[in-house]
Amino acid sequence: MEATTVPRRGRTAAAIGAGLLGLALVIGLVVVLAPGDDGPTSASGSGSTLSTTWTDPDGDGALAPGPGEPLRDRTDLAPAARSDRTLATFAQITDAHVRDEESPGRLPVLDRFGEPFVTAFRPQEALSTQVLGATVTALNELDPQAVAVTGDLADSAQANEREQAIAVLGGGRVDPDSGRPGYDGVQAASNPDPFYYRPAVDAPRHRGLLAAAQRPFRSPGLDAPWYLATGNHDVLTQGVVAPTQRVARAATGSRAIAELDEDLELPRSSDSISPELVDRLLSEGLGRTARTPADPERRPLAAEETLARLRGASAARKASATGSGSGTRLDLAFDIGPRARGIVLDTARRDSGSGGFVSPEQLAWLEVELGRAGGRYVVVFSHHPLRAAEGGEAALAVLERNPRVVAAVSGHAHRNAVTPRRGAGGGLWLVETASLADFPQQARAFRLVGTEGGGVALETWMVDHTGGALAPIARELAYLDAQGGRPAGSRGGVGDRNVRLALGRRRADGTSR
Repeated sequence: MEATTVPRRGRTAAAIGAGLLGLALVIGLVVVLAPGDDGPTSASGSGSTLSTTWTDPDGDGALAPGPGEPLRDRTDLAPAARSDRTLATFAQITDAHVRDEESPGRLPVLDRFGEPFVTAFRPQEALSTQVLGATVTALNELDPQAVAVTGDLADSAQANEREQAIAVLGGGRVDPDSGRPGYDGVQAASNPDPFYYRPAVDAPRHRGLLAAAQRPFRSPGLDAPWYLATGNHDVLTQGVVAPTQRVARAATGSRAIAELDEDLELPRSSDSISPELVDRLLSEGLGRTARTPADPERRPLAAEETLARLRGASAARKASATGSGSGTRLDLAFDIGPRARGIVLDTARRDSGSGGFVSPEQLAWLEVELGRAGGRYVVVFSHHPLRAAEGGEAALAVLERNPRVVAAVSGHAHRNAVTPRRGAGGGLWLVETASLADFPQQARAFRLVGTEGGGVALETWMVDHTGGALAPIARELAYLDAQGGRPAGSRGGVGDRNVRLALGRRRADGTSR
């Protein structure tokens, strides 16, 4: 870890714009939102990228519908074979980061200092609930048997973020606002700080966007049962530090950090904002603050309280008898129809740090659950990719020995990636999915199919959110964000998106052919 000294203010507005919304200046779009355009209330197609994708054909930053991407055969583990029957259908939502963008418990001021602070502010951050709601609409059109929500459902372990996310997934009235009625945050048109995109002033101009983003709307809720794999942002403030009374006072208080002290040294980590920095800034201030309306519902929650609420709100309440999570962890197993079984590993740390962790006790439980699955095919879900989690290699070794395990599905990295993992049981696929927080803001659909000759394959494709007036604006802003998912290559390659993952014939003796 190294430190850097905060520079004096004085970057030009042009340089700042190039770093945040470089392409936006090309568009110069002005949109005035009507009072009723405030939520994902209607569907506009399934959102399947098999039929339609969003493209930038002219390179001017304006997205337009383009042709779909067909399934491409991945034969790293077995030869391709024609599908002849569907065994199970399911979907994945990951890294929604439902965010109280007005909270003084956030640190958007860090964003201007580059890596690793670039996720401290996003130009589309006021629209996180609407994006999740429009994703729910799209997945309902696909009619999956189950939905895995692989973590970071909330952004900073706040009570109001959790409740907004549950309202979207469960269905009913969603109120995205906090503090006093209306928007009070860094994107206000009255904010003279040029480091932030202000939709009423800056290009692409969206007059009325922030007011519309605060209005309550109704979510249809997921038709399918949903199960959560806990993410670090679900249980840790800013995804890196356990909530404390000092942090709680900052989050629920009436002062937000607007500018850091000029001589403050910022510790940098290659992975994320450091826990020490978050705790110090929120606890001690260390800069000029601005007054903001206080809200007690912004209190950060202990992990036990968060998981108890999520367990009760999701379908995990029906699966808890088969899971190891009864208090501090939320490991569980559930059926995806009669032919497949899902296993969820809770990889989020409870003390500090954004990295994943799998304990020896979880490994023992995993062995038991794989035995209980019997002849059913198994998909394992976690927030962190097991390949990058402490203890994850040991978990993958367990999975590799079982011929019924077809995939380990995760989020966290905010990037699409599909990688083969060979093993004694015939191998499995490691499937990582990009976030709803950044471009491309997509969910992932899965179909487990039988193939000619008695084999099996896992088909997967990306799903765009659909419906409403605000979610499409969020996608546009995410695309234009020069620090976001587009320049980072978060869509992945064609082999990481819409693919048919061959697995061959799985026999009881642990081999495939």
